[in-house]
Amino acid sequence: MAEIPVYLFLGFLDGGKTKFIHDTLCDKRFQNGEKTLCVLFEDGDEELDPAAYTGGSDAVTVVVADGKENLNQKFLSDCLKKSGAERVMIEYNGMWLSQELGAALPRNWQIYQIMMFADANTILSYNNNMRQLVYDKLNLAEVVFFNRCPQGVDKMPLHSLVRQVSRRTAIVYEYADGTMENDDIVDPLPYDMDAPVVEVKDEDFGLLYMDAMENPDNYDGKTLRFKAMTARSPRLPKGTFVGGRNAMTCCAEDIQFVGFLCHWARTDSVRNRGWYYVTAKVKSVQDPVFNGQKGPMLFVNEVKSAPKPEEEVVYFG
Repeated sequence: MAEIPVYLFLGFLDGGKTKFIHDTLCDKRFQNGEKTLCVLFEDGDEELDPAAYTGGSDAVTVVVADGKENLNQKFLSDCLKKSGAERVMIEYNGMWLSQELGAALPRNWQIYQIMMFADANTILSYNNNMRQLVYDKLNLAEVVFFNRCPQGVDKMPLHSLVRQVSRRTAIVYEYADGTMENDDIVDPLPYDMDAPVVEVKDEDFGLLYMDAMENPDNYDGKTLRFKAMTARSPRLPKGTFVGGRNAMTCCAEDIQFVGFLCHWARTDSVRNRGWYYVTAKVKSVQDPVFNGQKGPMLFVNEVKSAPKPEEEVVYFG
């Protein structure tokens, strides 16, 4: 069964998703003869007219499927079969969680790119009132477009909104006159990466974990010292434990334990769920524990008992 590339457009109503899809379909670099199926799970003010694109309805099929009853593999497969398309563009409903779409995609549909679109004038209000839905989209997006930015807009709140979730996601600001600007704000880390021992404060563990996982090579050869809860399990490789923290992203229901795999000859002396200061050297390695990708593996120099932090849970957003 042939693989079907999927381009996913996330965001809330009037965020600019449909306009971007329209502009993309008008771009001859994208519209190069392949048949495209556009599935719209949101019925906004903008409309897509296949007649406006090269090849017309023979090249572009638009399906408005704003009801959640259509969010299933059979409906999507039937749409693809009727259209004869070779690729799919999905405009997803901003009020639905992305995991519901993941369960609904046919097996041979592979997501190639994920973009989020937001009105710069309303997204902070959305974040204050519907944090889980905003996080859900920011967490997946490879690039975020902030549309309708007024001239002189304070970009820092928008930048921080994204960076609280991901330090890797690209950010683009689009102004009312149609000009675009890439985000160039540099985020300094709250710990000194040039110190002989990088001291990480309790409240900065979440940032350390996220940044080290996304940029393991930056930590290769560095010695870290941080406070962690230890986890031991027979399922872990012999002579290892996990040093980490309970982390919350958007709500109490999603708290989970995250941490670093630590190699230490005296692992048997470490209590499960005990609190310790861990001093360890980082190696950036490619390993099955990181799903075959590179990641930070810690080789421990010292483990010392530590008091519980004032706040046991760290926050990613």
